[in-house]
Amino acid sequence: MLNKQEAVDLYRRRAKRYDLTAKIYYVMGFREWAYRKKAVDALALKPGETVVELCCGTGLNFALLEEAVGTTGKIIGVDITDSMLSVAREKIRKNGWSNIELIQSDAAIFRFPAEVNGIISTFALPLVPEYESVIRAGSEALAVGGRFVILDFRIAANWLSRLAPLLVLTVRPFGVSLDLAPRHPWEALTKYFSHVSVVELYGGMAYVAWGERDKAASFAEEERSRS
Repeated sequence: MLNKQEAVDLYRRRAKRYDLTAKIYYVMGFREWAYRKKAVDALALKPGETVVELCCGTGLNFALLEEAVGTTGKIIGVDITDSMLSVAREKIRKNGWSNIELIQSDAAIFRFPAEVNGIISTFALPLVPEYESVIRAGSEALAVGGRFVILDFRIAANWLSRLAPLLVLTVRPFGVSLDLAPRHPWEALTKYFSHVSVVELYGGMAYVAWGERDKAASFAEEERSRS
């Protein structure tokens, strides 16, 4: 398992070729773009709303998020690696997007703006050791009805689990190892959201999960802040 500095160094090396190398999974029948779209759709965003993307990398999701929030909305991309953000910044310039703010920060210490309408992380959150505290902080920052969406890999709960070592070999260039398997962000969602949905993808070897903040959670937080 990589420590944070090792992960940063790895993604610095891969930044310029990241978008190209990510396409290799289509050879394995992994419908990455369709899964990313499913995750963005799960946010249920409306034009004019604000969304935070954690570990946004080179901005592969930005086009989908732009389509969701429109030119009147706002996208905040957060990533720890400067080189990945440099590629994302160039992508923003080429597409003429004026409503995207990039922030270089470790997701574990990022301070979410209040009342955001959505938070998303794709193929990244298990790499953050403090992923559960990130989910908790995100749940407290969301507006009522806002969703925290996670798209990632996991060990399938069926015979396909025997393919896990092979799958890990294909994602090892991105810092993923079997050591990350015990990290279950989709389960952490159930600790901080009363409404959680999980949809299996790729035969159960991937998933998209989301938790939605309800009025009861918002009221409870307000009461805690007054006491």
